[in-house]
Amino acid sequence: MSRWRALDGLDVRLLPAAVGCWLAGLITTQVPAGWGFATVCSAAAAVVWVAGRSANRPAWWLGVLSALVCAAGVGLGGASRVHTLTADPVVGLAQQRAVGTAELVLTGDPVRRKPAVSGNILAADGWVIRARLERLDARGSRFDLRVPVLLLASSARWSGLLPSQRVRCVVRLAPPGAGEPVSAIASVQGQPELVGGPSLPQRLAGRMRSGLRAAVSGLAPDERGLVPGLVVGDTSAEPAQLTQAFQAAGMTHLTAVSGSNVAFILAAILLIARWCGVRGRLLGWCAAVGLGGFVVLVRPEPSVLRAAVVGLVSLVALARGSNSGAEDRPGSRGVPALLGCTVVLLLVDPFLARAPGFALSVLASGGLLVLAPGWRERLGRRMPAAVADAIAVPCAAQAAVAPVLLLLSPSVSLVAIPANVLAAIAVAPATVLGVAAAVVAPVLPGIAAGMAHLAAVPATWIVWVARGSAGLPFGALAWPAGIPGALLLTVVLLGFTRFVRFARARPRAVAALAAVGVAIWVVPLPGQTAWPPPGWLAVACSVGQGDALVIASGPGEAVVVDAGPDPTAIDRCLRDLGVRHIPLLVLTHFHADHVEGLPGLLHGRQVDEVEVTPLTEPADEAARVRSWTDDAQVPLTLAAAGEQRSVGSVRWTVLWPRRLIHSGGSPPNNASVVLSMTTQGVVFLLTGDIEPAAQQALLADPGSLVADVLKVPHHGSRNQDPALVRVVMPRLALVSVGVGNPYGHPAESTLALVRSAGAVVDRTDTDGDIAVLGPRDSLRMVARGPP
Repeated sequence: MSRWRALDGLDVRLLPAAVGCWLAGLITTQVPAGWGFATVCSAAAAVVWVAGRSANRPAWWLGVLSALVCAAGVGLGGASRVHTLTADPVVGLAQQRAVGTAELVLTGDPVRRKPAVSGNILAADGWVIRARLERLDARGSRFDLRVPVLLLASSARWSGLLPSQRVRCVVRLAPPGAGEPVSAIASVQGQPELVGGPSLPQRLAGRMRSGLRAAVSGLAPDERGLVPGLVVGDTSAEPAQLTQAFQAAGMTHLTAVSGSNVAFILAAILLIARWCGVRGRLLGWCAAVGLGGFVVLVRPEPSVLRAAVVGLVSLVALARGSNSGAEDRPGSRGVPALLGCTVVLLLVDPFLARAPGFALSVLASGGLLVLAPGWRERLGRRMPAAVADAIAVPCAAQAAVAPVLLLLSPSVSLVAIPANVLAAIAVAPATVLGVAAAVVAPVLPGIAAGMAHLAAVPATWIVWVARGSAGLPFGALAWPAGIPGALLLTVVLLGFTRFVRFARARPRAVAALAAVGVAIWVVPLPGQTAWPPPGWLAVACSVGQGDALVIASGPGEAVVVDAGPDPTAIDRCLRDLGVRHIPLLVLTHFHADHVEGLPGLLHGRQVDEVEVTPLTEPADEAARVRSWTDDAQVPLTLAAAGEQRSVGSVRWTVLWPRRLIHSGGSPPNNASVVLSMTTQGVVFLLTGDIEPAAQQALLADPGSLVADVLKVPHHGSRNQDPALVRVVMPRLALVSVGVGNPYGHPAESTLALVRSAGAVVDRTDTDGDIAVLGPRDSLRMVARGPP
C-alpha cells in the first residue's frame, strides 16, 4: 500500500479533496461572485490538464485530480451562493435602507441579544432570528423571493416563536455585515403578525425545550443556566459570571451542541436498546431515530447537522475499533469517513468553510480518531483504562483545536486541558439526564423536575471546575495572534509530542530543561515585563471604551474608580493584579462605559462601599447599579464635595461636583465625581468625563488641582479647557480609551495639549494596562502591551 494511501495505518486518500474543498470554500465565499467563478474556471482547467497527464502516473496523481474536482464543485457552489446573495433585489433595497412589509418563514430560534454598551449608553436588548424572506412589499412594488435574512427584533412577542412559523411584519432593511451569509439585515418595526403555525416536529421540540426550562427552574442559578446549555445549547439563562468562567477555563464548547453531545446521546440510546434486547440492524435504526429526534430537539440548524454527522462518524468508528493492531484501529475506518463527510458538507454549504464551529468540530473529531487511540494505549500501560480514556480524549481534542482557538483569541489557555479532563466525567451524565428530562417534560413534568435535579449533581461539578480553573493565576499565556501564531502553536505541539518520546529516554536531561523553563517562567528575561510590576501604585485597566482605575491600598486590596463597560475586562484586570478586597469603589457618573462592568468587579470580591455621583442620570443605568449593589449587599453612598477620607496608604478629597450643571454640555458628564487622590506622596487627579463647563468651575480653586498624574478627562476628547491642564501641570497623563472607537478619542489636539504641559502620555488603546510606579522622585509608567 502506498505511503499516500496509508499514513501510519490511516487511510488519508480523501485528505487532498477535503483540503481542496476547504480552500475553495474559503476563497469563493469571501470574494465577489465574478472572482469566484474565475477561481472555478481555473480549477476546471487544472482538472483537464491533470486528467490529460494521468496515464501511468503514481497513485497520488489521482488524489490531486480528485482534490481539484471537489474544489471546483465547492467553488461553483460558493460563487453561486455569493451571486444569489448579492444579485437579488433585496440587496439594492437594503443599500437604500428601504422600509416595507415582509412575509417571512423563521428558520431559527429567537436568540436573546444581551444589552451591549455603545459609547456611553446601553443598547437595548432584543432578539436575533434567522429567517427566509419570501415576499416583500416596498417602494410600490411586490417581490416574490426566497432569500436568507437576519431579523433584529425588540418586542417580547418574538421570543416565543418557533422555527417554521410564517410571520408578517414591517421591516427596515440594511446591508449585512462582512461574512454574513444573508442578503440583508431586517430591523423589525412593531409586532409580528402570525400567518402560519409551526410544523408538528417543531411544536413538539418547542414543548420539550420549554418543559426543560420549567424543570430546571427550581435549581440554583448556575445549574439552572448550565443544564439547558449542555442539553440543547440554550444559554439564555446562564449567569454572566459563569459564562466568563467558562471562557477563562477554555470550556465554552460544553454549552454548544457538538459531536460529543451526539455521541453521548447515541451511546445512551444503544445501551438502552441493548438492555431491552435489541440486536442487529435494529440497533442502527434505533440510533437513527434517536439521532433524528435529538436533532429536532436542538434545532436542525447547520451547526447541529454538522455535529450530528461528525459525532455519528466518530462514535461508529470508535465503537467498531479494536486494539488488535494498526490496521484495525478506530481511525482506520473513521478518518476516511470523517474526510468524506467534510467534503460532502462543504459541497452542500460552502459557507461552512468560514465557520469556526465547523473547523472545531472536524479537528476535534480528527483528534479523537488520530491522536486519542495511541495516547490511550500508552497511558493504559501505566493506569486503569477508564483513567487513560478520561485523560487521552480531552487532551487529544484540545490539542487538535488549539490552533483554531488561537485565531479566535490570541492566548493559549494553560488550564483548558486539566479543566476539561476534570469536567469530562460529569458531561455525559448531565447531558443524558437533561435530555431525558426534556423528553418527558411535556407529559410528566414532576418526573422531569426530578431528572433535572439529578442532572444538577454532575452540573455542579462542572460549575465548580470552571470557576476554580478560571480563578487560577497564569491561566492563559499570551501568544502571537493570527495565522503566524497558529502555525507557531502547531509547530510547538508537534515538537511537544517528540519531546515526550525524548523525555521517556532521557529523564535527567528533561528534569534539567524543566528547571530552566521554570526559572524563565518565574524570572523575566531582560526586556520582559512582569505583571503586575512590583511596587505599582495605580493601574489604568484596558477595558475598552471606558474608564477603570485601580489604586493600591494594601496587599490584595485597592480603591477602584469606575468599572468600565465590560464585566469580563475589569474582572480580568483585577484578577491579574491580585485584588480581592475593594474598600471603596467610586463610580464617577452613571454612563454605561463607566458602570456596566460592575458585575465583573463584584464577582468573587469583597466590596465594602460604592460611592456615586448625586445626579442619577441616566435613570435606567442608576437603577441597574442600585440593583447590583443591593443583590451584593453593598451600601451605596453619595459623594460630597469637600469630603476627605483615607483607606490604608490612600487618602483623597472629593473636589466635584459642588453643584450640578444642566447647560453647556452633558449633565451626567459634568456631574462626574472628581478626586484628588494621594498614595505614597504621589498625587493623582481623577477627572471622570467632565467637560469644559465643569473644568472651568474647578479652576476656582487651582491649588487643589496640582497633581503628578492626570487622568485625562472624557477619554481624551477634543472638548477640553486648556487652562485645566496648564494648572495641573502633570508629569504623567493616562488616557483610558478603546481601540477603534468611533468618536475619534483621543483627539490629537488634546494629546498635544497635555504633552505641551510637559507630561508623558500613555493610552490604553495602544498600550494596554498601564501601571504607575513610584517613588515620587522617579515616577514612571509601565505598559503591559497592546490589548
